[in-house]
Amino acid sequence: MAEGGIGCTDTEIGSVPRHSSLYSRHSQNYVESVSVEICTIMTRLGYGEEMRRWRVATYRECDRLRNAHLSNRSAIKSIGTLITAGSKGEGLTCSLESDLDYLFLLKNVICLEAGINLYSKPDDLNVYRMDTHVYPGHCRLLLERHTSSCLKIIHNALCYNGNGDVLLSSSLLLDEFSSLLAHTGVRKIVHHKCVGPSSPISVDGILHTDNVLGLRCLCPSVLHRWADRPRHWPSPVIVQNVVALGAILTPVGFKGSEFKHMEWRINFNRGEAELVSNLNDTQAKVYVILKMIIKDIIKPKNKEITSYILKNIVLWQAERNPQTRFSAYSLLHWLHDGLRELRTAIAKKHMPYYMIPERNLMEAGGINNRLHRKWVADITDMLEEGPGVILRLEKIRKAIVGSPEPMLWYSKKRMELEMLNLEIKKRVAQCGYENDFVNSINFRIEEVVIEVRQRMIQEGCSVNDLKYINDAMLM
Repeated sequence: MAEGGIGCTDTEIGSVPRHSSLYSRHSQNYVESVSVEICTIMTRLGYGEEMRRWRVATYRECDRLRNAHLSNRSAIKSIGTLITAGSKGEGLTCSLESDLDYLFLLKNVICLEAGINLYSKPDDLNVYRMDTHVYPGHCRLLLERHTSSCLKIIHNALCYNGNGDVLLSSSLLLDEFSSLLAHTGVRKIVHHKCVGPSSPISVDGILHTDNVLGLRCLCPSVLHRWADRPRHWPSPVIVQNVVALGAILTPVGFKGSEFKHMEWRINFNRGEAELVSNLNDTQAKVYVILKMIIKDIIKPKNKEITSYILKNIVLWQAERNPQTRFSAYSLLHWLHDGLRELRTAIAKKHMPYYMIPERNLMEAGGINNRLHRKWVADITDMLEEGPGVILRLEKIRKAIVGSPEPMLWYSKKRMELEMLNLEIKKRVAQCGYENDFVNSINFRIEEVVIEVRQRMIQEGCSVNDLKYINDAMLM
């Protein structure tokens, strides 16, 4: 994306940027007052900065406890390290609002870009060399050192290319990983069709998880190119943190490649999680609202437009603009700006990946001409609609229509319920379900849900199912 392409403003008044189209039918004071009100509502819905950071810390602690105490209880956990990823790991969704995303980093494997001396790495590591002469942001993996610690699922995914080289096949390893997931544990697991690098499963028909296998990767040249870009954000300290977290390879090739079954995608999951956790309150809320717009209004059926594209839009906004411009007063401006960038990305079928701009996130995205025209027109209508587009989002609309006092009461109960459920998750990771503290938390959860049911009955609602109320509050 060219300099100044994203986040450009027509005029600015004080520290709040302006787009003429946003203010053509509404005064600046009106737009700013609505922005502040929406920010407040988003906080009450559980998207405030304090709640976001609490979720991030809790999920990280759950991961630490699981990896420390459960490594010998499950075949899948014995092969590597589990990390909560996606919107849960970023603290941007409630407990049942979306599926859980897990990243499994395989142990005893390292992938190196050209120029890194493999003999500088411990002898017990299986080493693969990255061949990046493929589509930007992707690579092939050539075996350079094989050890006795090679995992069975890795060994089964090795193949020859006919020229004396041994390559690691992304599609074969994904099949091996999916098979391992399907036969793990004693509970009923339903394995679903793989989507990209993800192996989705349902546990007991209730818990839905997207599971992605990853290989540790050292590609300092890619990270240094990102780090050396001129920017307003993030700070130099955060930039160095992201560089230190390194990269991960996931088993998915470029969709348009003839050899995609042998290709891997370069990702920066942990670095991007660090970046998202350092977005300010307004930036994070813009990201969440953009995701609501995709879910409630655009409604892509085959993930032609993903939340990942929206994340990249917000990261570009943050990098290219002074942080002082992102405040509660400017939320609608940046939402409007994000929609314009999404419309441009769809129209041109081009969205540069934030970490590797040469990679086009819209390439081979599957948007046909009919959807292309429809979505461009839909977003144009939303831009013309201005602040009113917010009312088309069910969750926010209900919060606006609801009376302030009941909404505030409900918000407190919902946040307490989410905290209690995540505390159980943490305690179970530490010592299992048979625990007095877990039982006491469950007792308090029941008390909270009963309180909510009583209030609902007083206000004329006939719902009595406690589980239904609990689940609905956490969605």
